[in-house]
Amino acid sequence: MPDVLDASPYDALLLLSFGGPEGPDDVVPFLEDVTRGRGIPKERLKEVGRHYFLFGGVSPINDQNRALLDALREDFAEHGLDLPVYWGNRNWAPYLTDTLRDMVRDGRRRILVLATSAYASYSGCRQYRENLADALAALESEGLDLPKIDKLRHYFNHPGFVEPMIDGVVRSLAELPQEVRDGAHIAFCTHSIPTAAAAASGPVEEHGDGGAYVREHLDVARLVADAVRERTGVDHPWQLVYQSRSGAPHIPWLEPDICDHLEERHAAGVPAVVMAPIGFVSDHMEVLYDLDTEATAKAEELGLPVRRSATVGADPRFAAAVRDLVLERASSERGQDVAPCALGTLGASHNLCPVGCCPARAPRPAAAGADSPYA
Repeated sequence: MPDVLDASPYDALLLLSFGGPEGPDDVVPFLEDVTRGRGIPKERLKEVGRHYFLFGGVSPINDQNRALLDALREDFAEHGLDLPVYWGNRNWAPYLTDTLRDMVRDGRRRILVLATSAYASYSGCRQYRENLADALAALESEGLDLPKIDKLRHYFNHPGFVEPMIDGVVRSLAELPQEVRDGAHIAFCTHSIPTAAAAASGPVEEHGDGGAYVREHLDVARLVADAVRERTGVDHPWQLVYQSRSGAPHIPWLEPDICDHLEERHAAGVPAVVMAPIGFVSDHMEVLYDLDTEATAKAEELGLPVRRSATVGADPRFAAAVRDLVLERASSERGQDVAPCALGTLGASHNLCPVGCCPARAPRPAAAGADSPYA
């Protein structure tokens, strides 16, 4: 029997994710829910809908979250961590509010939240906090006693997140034809966001060109590239690139786009490219379509050999990293000294978002303030 690990004061972990349709009839209502109030052009909405229909109207994200749930529960049980794991989504069943309601009725009073977003940004962190606050407000209106909820820190540079990505790039390089392998470039891919949102990401002192969002991705890209060089003996050139832009054309977003990057690399005589989606926890729709479908088709059109490396998904090392993050936060809450685990130059992220960190698009009530039941 493993030693019993102490997660107190917490009595549950909530896996909080984006959600996705699980059949053709779900696609339109799902997209309407996701884009409500965001000003996404109707043409873009129709285009994204077609992406889902190419895959039978089913997003892979829910099945991938089920696999991650299984991995977390298995890891916790094997290591003596008695902490039940729940799952809720922002935009599709199981909805966050419904899951929190079930947790309250199950008697959960101190809840940790793992969001399937590893980096700092409004959409990757504060928006999840606002969703949690809105869900708690709904439960309060129903007369339920509200639990105390804490969100786990960003884990972009935790070894359990980085090491599976290193393995994925090494495997993808090995899959390339031998004659182009050593000359291959690595395109580290992440979701594009408006440049203004990127510049405002992270604590106020980190605001600036690209903000914490770009800085964190660059640090992870360097970690992976350095490890790949050590394992292969080849120093592969690399660049951080972007995908999945969805905003109005007149609003500047982070560039270059992956397809533009492939064209530029091909024109420069690069013999091959590995696309490494370091900005994504799992192979959800934006990976399957924007990289495996659209970018791969662009590469085929150019005659450029490409491979796409795996995301972290339900890798046991990531499950172990979540366990580490849970115990780290629990120890901190109990007032114990903690040495957070982090690679790279930036160190471990904060537990509590400071004022001005990834500011909201518009003023909100106590959604993320000190007087909120969510901190």
